[in-house]
Amino acid sequence: MSRQQRAEIDAMLRQQSQPESAPTVEQLRAGFAAMMASMAVPAGIETAEAVLGSRRALLVQPADRPHTGTILYFHGGSYVVGSPETALSLTGNLVTRTGFRALSLDYRLAPEHPFPAAIDDAVAAYRALLDAGADPASIAFAGDSAGGGLTVTTCLSARAAGLPLPAAIVAFSPGLDGTRTGESMDTKAGIDPYFTRQSLQVTGAMYLAGQDPHQELISPALFGDLTGFPPMLLQVGTNEVLLDDSTRLAARARAAGVDVILDVTADVPHVFQAFTGVLDEADHALDRAALFLVQHVRTVGSPTPSAP
Repeated sequence: MSRQQRAEIDAMLRQQSQPESAPTVEQLRAGFAAMMASMAVPAGIETAEAVLGSRRALLVQPADRPHTGTILYFHGGSYVVGSPETALSLTGNLVTRTGFRALSLDYRLAPEHPFPAAIDDAVAAYRALLDAGADPASIAFAGDSAGGGLTVTTCLSARAAGLPLPAAIVAFSPGLDGTRTGESMDTKAGIDPYFTRQSLQVTGAMYLAGQDPHQELISPALFGDLTGFPPMLLQVGTNEVLLDDSTRLAARARAAGVDVILDVTADVPHVFQAFTGVLDEADHALDRAALFLVQHVRTVGSPTPSAP
């Protein structure tokens, strides 16, 4: 570990997360896009536009070898900000480490499209892959933050719709509790350089639009029935107010007989994996995530989605 690396990232996040006044949704989106544009995107990938269901997706794949599996990726951003482009450092690094392709979904965002629009779009995208002939054993769900939550809620909704589940789930710092009742919401207050209870309440209200968070598609860490779920890897940092979202989901997974790895890294912030090339722990975590995917995803050729 590098104490200096972690201290520098902590200071940078604290500076960026202290607006002088309450930002508009447009300002939130522009600020998040600017921050994520500074993250390193690896060489050796190529991107193309695609469509999954009725939504745009960004195809990210190795430039020098055929893909052998598919990662259906859900970007982070509290269901309010973000896009496939803001997650490109994460999808690109997973692609280069696994040899798989990633399809990063541009799901609808709140407040224009509140719950359950993002989940509906994710299930439709997964259904489109299956309808195109993809073997579910060759597909993994992956995502960060809100997108990490979508990896779980999309599985819940897909199972309810009678769809086969994917081969694996990888979630980076997932948001899994809309009730915000985890102890880490208080014990990590002030330690988390990025989120506060107040900031999460603002974006949470946009996403919920008055819905009760006490339900499995909003708070699967508390109410999700994970019976029959595929193997899961949950990666989270100890400096996160959302830490207990992962610890409690891991406990539910174990109780349901699901293979689950809870991968906790000390003294790192929310979605620390994005700081690849800057933070040693980010690269190590991505290596572990890639190994997990390679171990669980069947390596077969996959159909290519349609162009927009």
